[in-house]
Amino acid sequence: MTDVESAVAQARAAAAWWSALPFPERRNRLLSWKRHLAAHCDDLAAVIRAETGKPHGDALLEIMLAVEHLDWAARNAGRVLRRRRVRSGLLAADHGAALEYRPVGVVGAIGPWNYPVYTPLGSISYALAAGNAVVFKPSEHTPKTGLWLAEAWSISVPEQPVLQVVTGAGETGAALCRSGVDKIAFTGSAATARKVMAACAETLTPLVVEGGGKDAMIVAADANLDSAAEAAAFGGFGNAGQTCAGVERIYVERAVYPAFLARLQAIAERLRPGDQDLSPYGRMTTPEQPEIVRGHVADAVARGGRAVVGGVESVRPPFISPVVLAEVPEDSTAVTEETFGPSVVVNPVDSLDQAVELANASRYGLAASVFSGDRRKALGVTRRLRAGAASVNSVLGFAAIPALPFGGLGDSGFGRIHGADGLREFSRAHSVAWRRFPAPMALMAFDREPAVLARAVRLFKLRHARGGK
Repeated sequence: MTDVESAVAQARAAAAWWSALPFPERRNRLLSWKRHLAAHCDDLAAVIRAETGKPHGDALLEIMLAVEHLDWAARNAGRVLRRRRVRSGLLAADHGAALEYRPVGVVGAIGPWNYPVYTPLGSISYALAAGNAVVFKPSEHTPKTGLWLAEAWSISVPEQPVLQVVTGAGETGAALCRSGVDKIAFTGSAATARKVMAACAETLTPLVVEGGGKDAMIVAADANLDSAAEAAAFGGFGNAGQTCAGVERIYVERAVYPAFLARLQAIAERLRPGDQDLSPYGRMTTPEQPEIVRGHVADAVARGGRAVVGGVESVRPPFISPVVLAEVPEDSTAVTEETFGPSVVVNPVDSLDQAVELANASRYGLAASVFSGDRRKALGVTRRLRAGAASVNSVLGFAAIPALPFGGLGDSGFGRIHGADGLREFSRAHSVAWRRFPAPMALMAFDREPAVLARAVRLFKLRHARGGK
């Protein structure tokens, strides 16, 4: 793939210039790019809408969230990654020590189609702020969005091609993985992530993976059911359900299960997908996804689940009307597999303990949400959930907070983007020690005196072998 090879070669030279800039100069250039994105957000939203089918307002919201993260990364990289002194400890008291975080070099970013600006910029913004050059391969379904972002960068920061875009399908992504970049940031399915890992393994190229999710919402008996139902609808049906950290499973304490289900049903029955700017959500972005949704809904009903709203007839490509499934067996694909469509499963539970157990019984571990009138209780539940991020009395609340890292575990991936952890994800720790004065006890030498070692051992035992805190 000569285009990929050429882009990486140019990025290598650009990275040397970019990483040598002081943090304030990189910040100023990133903020210039940010201002361009904000000033031309309607133009970018139109491109997103044309490629994904989402309403203009949803595209604008995606851009606004992405810009908030870009702004935070630009303004906080110097504070998070700067050189800092660290304590040397007793055995190295004659030394000074410092730690700083250096850029890895060139980062290859492979982006998704469901949020073609917000999601990849969660890696790109932090990688750039950390001092790396980036070669970005957008999804083959949203190439124009990626090209728009790169053009905006070249206008805002014309000195060097620090951000470049290469377009194409899977073979382009594979070429990027094998191109000699210093790290890969991948967002996509677990199945594709395994292929990416295999390609990266050939050259021991490290990577960060944001995979899919089968995200659970838990509704306690003391929750505000109106708020919980509204959040469930937005998390489950927003963006046509094509949100990795949205809502696909809902576990409701039995005492309020009928009341919650009725509220969610009323909301879902009002929603009508369409191709208008004011439609609640738009079409499915890829031609394959409707059949996946149809299969999950059919399996749920065949196994004894109840279609409260919609059913297999809701799948009318390229649109899918909301589907609410109830009392679905936990071994149904509608519960175990990522549906990635406007379909949610709502099941009753006898207790919050059972809700946690069922929520955690998944190979995914990306996000979750808990609704309760007792915030302390809800926070206690979040600590028991096997998920990288959680919200209390909201869905996706963490996604709008740039200081919070984001990522999952299991089939939802590994590594973190966003926040200080996201900046460090695209950096390497660089440790330095220097001798400040002659060592009072020279231990790191072949000719050390036995008496010196004996004295050091006595001090060691006084410090570490005695009881106490």
